[in-house]
Amino acid sequence: MSARTIATLALMALLAVLPPIFFYTGNAFWLDLATRLTILAIAAVSLNLILGYGGLVSFGHAAYVGLGAYAVGIPAYHWLYGGLESLGLATTSGLVQIPLAMVICALFALVTGAICLRTKGVYFIMITMAFAQMVYYAIVSIEEYGGDDGLVIDTRSELPGLNLDDPIQLFALAYVSLVVAMLIVRMITRSRFGMVLRGAKGNAERVQMMGLNPYAYRLTAYVISGAMAGYAGALLGNFTTFISPEMMDWTRSGELMFMVILGGASTTGGPVLGAAAFIILEEVLSHFTIYWHLPFGLLLIAVVLFTRGGLMGFFRGRK
Repeated sequence: MSARTIATLALMALLAVLPPIFFYTGNAFWLDLATRLTILAIAAVSLNLILGYGGLVSFGHAAYVGLGAYAVGIPAYHWLYGGLESLGLATTSGLVQIPLAMVICALFALVTGAICLRTKGVYFIMITMAFAQMVYYAIVSIEEYGGDDGLVIDTRSELPGLNLDDPIQLFALAYVSLVVAMLIVRMITRSRFGMVLRGAKGNAERVQMMGLNPYAYRLTAYVISGAMAGYAGALLGNFTTFISPEMMDWTRSGELMFMVILGGASTTGGPVLGAAAFIILEEVLSHFTIYWHLPFGLLLIAVVLFTRGGLMGFFRGRK
């Protein structure tokens, strides 16, 4: 068993055990922090699929998280105040809201990805950010859903056998979802599909000369990544019970990229480690200074300059 695998298993074990212990010893705050960490880690894992393994630097990934959250909030809003009944979408059922979030995000990724993936380099970065900002300003302009002020989710998603108002059950759902997301990405990247995706990252022309279409593989990965981020958004909406366009701003996409790069792109546990480091350091540093972004930026520079493969790079080749 490699050092990275041991480190990943140890990290996931700590994440499973420590938050409930904190909760039952009267430190509920740390459970909330762990739930937020776990949900954002799912979004980071989804971004790692296209960034780490596909080489696609998307600066608009937070748009999928925001759309997923609104796919929970809008049906719940209409369930309380009327509307959308004819479509069967005015509901608090998680069996409707969560698949709806994933389908909407997958379709948005399909449409925008079909355009974005025809560009390369900085042009791809800019066009993904442009699409995300289009969604951001579109949501801001809809006053019925709170516009820039956001929308309160009065009722969390209802799932059979689960009560998401119970913080332990919400954390358990988020944790199991994270494990499943990690396994899905690991399975994808170790399959023939993943080999082609990774090959296209290194040399797309050579992959094309082998008779394979790198565009189709990248677009498929882009759609899967968008749907997974939409799922994370649905969980985030249930966790915060408040959603706003700020969730899909380009700076949030930057934070997700920070998590992937900090933890280690192209690794299974890297995005989770990066999310944990990000959330914990944000919480600790913000207690000392309102300018906590400065040491954060210096940390990222140090990781890029002095480590190979992010924080997971410390475990490379160690027995």
